[in-house]
Amino acid sequence: MTETEKIHIYYGDGKGKTTAAIGQVVRAAGRGLNVLVFQFLKDNSSGERVILEQIPNVTCLAGREQVKFYNQLNAEEKAELKHYNTKALDEIVKFCSPFDVLFLDEILCAVQLNLLSEDKLLRFLEQKPHGLEIIMTGHEASERLLQIADYVTQMRKVKHPYDEGYTARAGIEF
Repeated sequence: MTETEKIHIYYGDGKGKTTAAIGQVVRAAGRGLNVLVFQFLKDNSSGERVILEQIPNVTCLAGREQVKFYNQLNAEEKAELKHYNTKALDEIVKFCSPFDVLFLDEILCAVQLNLLSEDKLLRFLEQKPHGLEIIMTGHEASERLLQIADYVTQMRKVKHPYDEGYTARAGIEF
């Protein structure tokens, strides 16, 4: 393995997974590395995406325009979203080789919710382009994914305003 082809996982029930990964993206871009970003299960309006699109060396692939929460999807919508996510990963696989870093936000959630095949993701990770650093986020990571990763950080919620009924706030949670 070279210096720039490790796999990172940020996972858990705590806040800060995407935030930490975005920090890694900014650091990489600041050192002249070319970064490709795709967000699973999110639309194109998150606060982090707005600023990432302005950073040189960072390319954000467009996702879906509207995304419902998983518990709002019916069986047909879940099947369609799984097909969409599978096609998105196929396109990323074809498109990522010229990049130094690939950030796959919420991909672990897509796998956990059966909206993307874990076997497909693992095949990609095992056969990824030489020199590609990969960063992934989500709530849960299987033992298989944890084993293939080089960096694993688990975020654990101790206290969160959601517990008291507060909703997500722009600029803080999204």
